[in-house]
Amino acid sequence: MKVIIVGAGVLGVSVARQLAVVGEDVLLLDQRGAGTGTTATTFAWTNSSRKPFPDYHRLNLAGMEEHARLAGQLRGAPSYFPSGALQWSDAANEQRLADNVERLQALGYPAQWVTPSEAARTAGGLRIPATITSIAHFPSEGYVLPDRFVNNLLADAEQHGATFAIGEVVAINDGPDRVSVTLAGGEVCTGDRVVLAAGRWTERLAARAGIDVPMVTDAGRGAQTVGLLGYARSPQLDLRCVIHSPGLNLRPEAGGHTVLQALDLNAHVDPANPPSADGDIASTLARRFSALLPDPGRAPEIDLRIGLRSLPADGHPVAGYASAQSRVYCLVSHSGVTLAPILGRLVAAEITTDQEQDLLGAFRPTRFTGVQRSDIEVDQHATSLGEQ
Repeated sequence: MKVIIVGAGVLGVSVARQLAVVGEDVLLLDQRGAGTGTTATTFAWTNSSRKPFPDYHRLNLAGMEEHARLAGQLRGAPSYFPSGALQWSDAANEQRLADNVERLQALGYPAQWVTPSEAARTAGGLRIPATITSIAHFPSEGYVLPDRFVNNLLADAEQHGATFAIGEVVAINDGPDRVSVTLAGGEVCTGDRVVLAAGRWTERLAARAGIDVPMVTDAGRGAQTVGLLGYARSPQLDLRCVIHSPGLNLRPEAGGHTVLQALDLNAHVDPANPPSADGDIASTLARRFSALLPDPGRAPEIDLRIGLRSLPADGHPVAGYASAQSRVYCLVSHSGVTLAPILGRLVAAEITTDQEQDLLGAFRPTRFTGVQRSDIEVDQHATSLGEQ
């Protein structure tokens, strides 16, 4: 079977790798390069912390478990770290955190209260402010280094025979016997199936094939899709896990660097006019980071990056064929890093065996058929402790 995958983000590369491993003929296309879209600017926290929809929670749990299995199969530098995560609350966030810990414990999700001294040992390299009133530890969570992860997946896919090429797909023709994609230069690639894994470009490309995949597409100032990350080059820290604190989230990056995220600052970010390195947003991020450092007197060096999130309109993943007759498999999710390994395996199984996988049953694109967008669209601004 010839499968064309449109989009070499973390989901597309995961599917390509799994299909190649089982012997399918795979062509992976991306308009810029592997992992250069949304995957390049993601906080990359693996979790199922605030996924109240039961099917979504179960899928994220399976994604976390699959990460551990996949890590033992991939070559290259380690890219997945089951480090656990800590959430620190102050008085304003205390009840919100307590309610979520209680909910998760009732579901059997590992969550426990820890003392500041225990949290300090788990976190490493940070100072816990005196304003923190309670701390929860989530030992099954972790993080991914996205560039390494995508590179390792792609290398394994190519080793198993997959072909990766740069090419901008401008049209998809979903025919009765074959399916084809047309590239910007006019070249036509034909196959038996197409996997549309184009992230935030999904709605536009799907529409060209007559498929409705409602996405949040606004990318203006403070839009739901906009996410600012800071990459702290110095000081180098011995940060050992993901941290969510009031005003600042942190995760380890390679080389002792740290990725920073301040959710409330997203409202002030305009992708068309990115914040400057010496502006108010950069200063606020640096001040919040310094407040958590053992030596707050040293000014941090932080590079800013703006990401645009891939958000299906109803907040849930899309995974499945556009119709019973379609040869186009649609795949997009906001939780791409957590879900990539499990979606890679399950989507490949559905394509190669035509057997539906139970974990994906709630996420078919056919759920949008005949439904008004206003009836499904939800606000996905991430603003509070533990959100993404």
